[in-house]
This record gives sequence, C-alpha cells and structure tokens, in this order.
Amino acid sequence: MAVRTARNVRTAGLAAVAAAVLAMTAAGCGSSSGSGTGADSAPSAKAGAKSGAQAGAEADGGAKGAVDAATLSQLPARMAADGTAIVVGDPKAPNTVKVYEDPRCPYCMHFEQGGGSALAKLVKDGKVKVEYTIASFLDANFGGSSSVKAANAMRAAVDAGKFPEFHSAVFENQPEEPADGFTDAFLLKIADTVKGLNTTAFQKAVKDQSHKDWVATSEKAFEASGSKGTPTVLVNGKKVTPEKAVYDAAAFTKALKDLGIS
Repeated sequence: MAVRTARNVRTAGLAAVAAAVLAMTAAGCGSSSGSGTGADSAPSAKAGAKSGAQAGAEADGGAKGAVDAATLSQLPARMAADGTAIVVGDPKAPNTVKVYEDPRCPYCMHFEQGGGSALAKLVKDGKVKVEYTIASFLDANFGGSSSVKAANAMRAAVDAGKFPEFHSAVFENQPEEPADGFTDAFLLKIADTVKGLNTTAFQKAVKDQSHKDWVATSEKAFEASGSKGTPTVLVNGKKVTPEKAVYDAAAFTKALKDLGIS
C-alpha cells in the first residue's frame, strides 16, 4: 500500500512510483517525492477535511471544538526535557506513545479522530503518556504557511495550559489539502472553542509567530527521527501492527491491548 508523499503532490503520474518505492502498511503524508493513497488501509484523505471555501466560511461563523473536550481538558501538557516534544499525561506513566504529525496532513486528522481518541482515556488513567513531535514539511510541498502557523499556535497553547483541547480542535477544523487554510484569523476562531485560550497573550503569540524557532526545531527533530511520513505512531518504541489500526479507535485499542496496555 502506498505512503502519501509530500512533494509534487499534484502530479498524479508519480502516484505509481511512490506506491512501488515507498510501499507501507498504512497510508499517510510522507516527505519523499510523489503522491500515493492507501485507500484500503486508511480513510480517504479528503473525507472529513474542509475545502478552502468551507474553512473560510467556518472561520467567519465559528469552528468545531475538540473531540471529547471534557477529558482532554483534564490532561496536563508540558514541554519535554529536550524542549522540542510536547508531552501529554503523567510523566511517570509506564508507557510512552510517540506521535509525529503535520497539521496539514489529512491522515493525521484521521488518526486523531480514530486511534488518537482512544488514547485520551488511557492518558487520563495514567497508563500512557503521549509525546508529540509536530512537523511542518507540507508547507514546502503544498505552498503557504498553514503547517508552520498551526504548529506555532499549538506551541502557544502549551504555554496557556490548553494544548490537548486545542490540538484536537485544530485537526477537527483541518482545511482540505492543499488549501492554505490555517490563517491567523482561523486559528483564533478555533481557539474560541477552548475555554480560556483566546487571550491577548495567545493572540500575540499567533500573530507574531512567537514560537517560529521552535517550529523549525521541531521539524528538524521529525527529519532526524527517521520517520518517513505522518502520522508515525510508536508505542514504547515499536510501530503498531497492523499499521492501519491507528485510524480506528477500536482497532487501535486492541493493538494497544496486544502490547499489554489497557
């Protein structure tokens, strides 16, 4: 099955090359040349995503809130010791799930709506902590600055103590690729869905891109990780099998149980 690649994504002819050279069990957004879709292993990239026009309209009229905001609002989040990863949950939790995501990646959205939603209760119960590395490579391939802007806003949400809810809400409102839909105005509309987040300090951080250096460092950490694309999900250092399980809450829960986490 093909991995979804990030460069020349509009060139349909490269899809077959990507499928042959970069075959993986689960579809995703990758950082190699070509374009491919793993229709059998993941939901359609466009399913649930918004067009540029839809995103703009929603920005004028409001945005969707986080999935299971009540649970997410109870989860602590902080920067890891390396200053790059964002850690959600009890630092003493016995299991670690590493997640590599790009805010513009539609498969990351499907992960958050599927396997990601299954993680919340485990994090709340202290069984798992999640370490997020936020990439932004899709800006170079789609054009624009949506990934950088959204990543910067996510980092600002950490400072505000609201990362889990805002992170979920960002993916719930993801514009359809390749729309450059995460504008400052739209990100602040999304912040309106998270109680207490859209403050003067948060607005300044978003508009000034106060965390642009962190965004660049986080992208470099993604590149150095050896990950071929997003989402990449590692549970205690191991990939989930089957990899397509990350897109379905029930399948991901079973995969975690098979790894001794329940």
